[in-house]
Amino acid sequence: MTEPTSLLADRMSNIDASGIRKVFDLAARMKDPINLSIGQPDFDVPDPCKDRAIEAIRKGRNRYTVTQGDAELREVIAANLKREFGRFDGPVLVTSGSSGGILLALMATVNPGDEVIVPDPYFVMYKHLINLIGAKPVFVDTYPDFRPRADRLEAAVTPRTRMIILNSPCNPTGAVLSAEDLAAAVAVAKRHGLLVMSDECYDAFVYDGAFASTWPLYDRVILLRSFSKTYAMTGWRLGYAVGPAEIVQAMTMLQQYTFVCGPAPLQAGAAVAFETDTAGRIEDFRQRRNMIYDGLRERFRVEKPGGAFYIFPEAPGGNATRFVARAIENNVLIIPGNVFSERDTHFRISYAASRETIARGIEVLNRLAHQEGA
Repeated sequence: MTEPTSLLADRMSNIDASGIRKVFDLAARMKDPINLSIGQPDFDVPDPCKDRAIEAIRKGRNRYTVTQGDAELREVIAANLKREFGRFDGPVLVTSGSSGGILLALMATVNPGDEVIVPDPYFVMYKHLINLIGAKPVFVDTYPDFRPRADRLEAAVTPRTRMIILNSPCNPTGAVLSAEDLAAAVAVAKRHGLLVMSDECYDAFVYDGAFASTWPLYDRVILLRSFSKTYAMTGWRLGYAVGPAEIVQAMTMLQQYTFVCGPAPLQAGAAVAFETDTAGRIEDFRQRRNMIYDGLRERFRVEKPGGAFYIFPEAPGGNATRFVARAIENNVLIIPGNVFSERDTHFRISYAASRETIARGIEVLNRLAHQEGA
C-alpha cells in the first residue's frame, strides 16, 4: 500500500494561518505591549444580556436549539429588521457570528471554479474561504480612499463571476460606503445577475452620518450581521443571516452538518440585546477615532475612517511588513496590510483600546515615522 505523501488534504494548501492570530500569539508572550491589534471591543456584554443568559443556564436551557436558532431570538431579529427597513418577512438563520455566516453563504451558493469579486483591502476570511471551497477570489483595488468604484467592479466581471462581496463599515480600513456607493455596486450585480454578500458586522459603528445597508436595494442580497461587536459578544459566537429563502434554507441545512446551532443560553441572552442602549459606547469610539486620526495625520498618509474601530495608514517608505516589524520591536502591536490586501503598503490599527494605550501607540508610531523621514 502506497503511503500518502501528506497527512493533510490538498485544500489546506489554499489557506494560511491568520496573520492576526500570529500577532495575538505574539502579544501573549510580550510584557505590557501597546496592543493596537485586537479587533474586539474593550467594554463588556450589557448586563441585561448576561443576566438573561445566566437565568437561562439556571433554568436548564442548555440543550440544542433548532438549527435555524431559537424562535424567540429569530423573532426579535426579524422585528428589529422590520423597524429598520419598514418591511421584513424573510427567514432568519442564527449563525456562529458573521464568520459562520460567511462560510455557510459561500458553501451554499458558490461552485468550484466560480469567481467572487472582493474589494481590496478585505476582511481576512474572504480570500481564504473562497480558496478553500475551490473558487477564485478576484480582487478589485479600492486604494487610496477604500471605496469600490463601479467601473472597476464592472471590469472584473467575467462569465465565471458568481458574487460580489461588500463590507461596510469595513475591516480593516474603517471605510463606510454611502448609499450611492452601494447603489452603484449593486447596479453592477443586477446587470449580470450576480449575488451580493453584504457583511455588515460593524453596522452600529458609524460616526459621521446614517448607516446605509445593501439589503433594500436588491433581491439577491445575503445580509450578514453579528452581535459580536455591537454588544461585545465576540466569545458568544452569535450572528444572523437573511436573504433569499432558497439560500437561507440551504445555509440552514449546511449548519446541521457544521455548527449545528448557536449556544442555547447565549441565544437567550442575545434576545434582549436590541433593548440595550449602545449610544454612549459608540460616541466613545467616535472620540477614539478622532484621537487616533488627529494623532497620526501629520506624519502618515491616512484616510479618516467613518466607522468600525480600525484605521489603515500608509507605512512610511511603502513597506508595511518592515514598518510593522520595527513597531513590534518598539513594543507596539499592529497588523501588516498584506494580511488584508494584495498590497503591503499599509497597516491596520485597532483603536478598540484604552485612550492611554492609544496615546502611547501614537507617540511611538510618530517617532518611528520621523526616523523614516516622514
